[in-house]
Amino acid sequence: MSEYTERARGELIQPIILYVDREEPAGEQHGIAAAALASVQAYLQDPANPDWRVWASEAFGKTVRRADAKMFAKVRAAFPEAVLATVGEGSAVGLPPMPADALPKLLAKLQVSGTALPPGVPLPPAPLSIVLNGSLGMSTGKACAQAAHALFAWLVEAKPAVVEQWVADGFPLGVLDLPAKEFRRGARKAAGPVIRDAGRTEIEPGSTTAYVTLSR
Repeated sequence: MSEYTERARGELIQPIILYVDREEPAGEQHGIAAAALASVQAYLQDPANPDWRVWASEAFGKTVRRADAKMFAKVRAAFPEAVLATVGEGSAVGLPPMPADALPKLLAKLQVSGTALPPGVPLPPAPLSIVLNGSLGMSTGKACAQAAHALFAWLVEAKPAVVEQWVADGFPLGVLDLPAKEFRRGARKAAGPVIRDAGRTEIEPGSTTAYVTLSR
């Protein structure tokens, strides 16, 4: 799966707001997992929303924006339908798709570039993990978007019984950051599509960035 290199006018995009505490930010893996989980939980909350179908048929695009405690609270108050996802220390909210060129002002003014979380303590092993291509040197924000792409791509192609069990288990989720050789080797056994980036930001077009693996 890939993103389009240019956004069409009116193209839908899914906003994901990552909580970044100014004094005690979450570890990077925790934030990445929370952002990815927020993306799919927003869908699972209201899969009948027709915007999801339109969005998935277009660029499958996401915008990961960061917010400190004050702005994060404002977003949650302004969008009560937003799904809050928490993984370990990380928190993020996911919203349904909306036009990329007409985001609400509160969301549009949140920063996209330069999002970075400290390494922190790695997440414990989980039966479902997002694998990231560590050789690309992606920022936290970029990694969040690619992880969300991978998890969503897995979700829509996975067998319903597998997804239902994952939900029933409480959405256990891990994150692995592998060097290029190990990443490519693992991609052969990926549980879902291997994500290829369009190269809009940070990395070269066509770079393979993420996929999902299952350990059971």
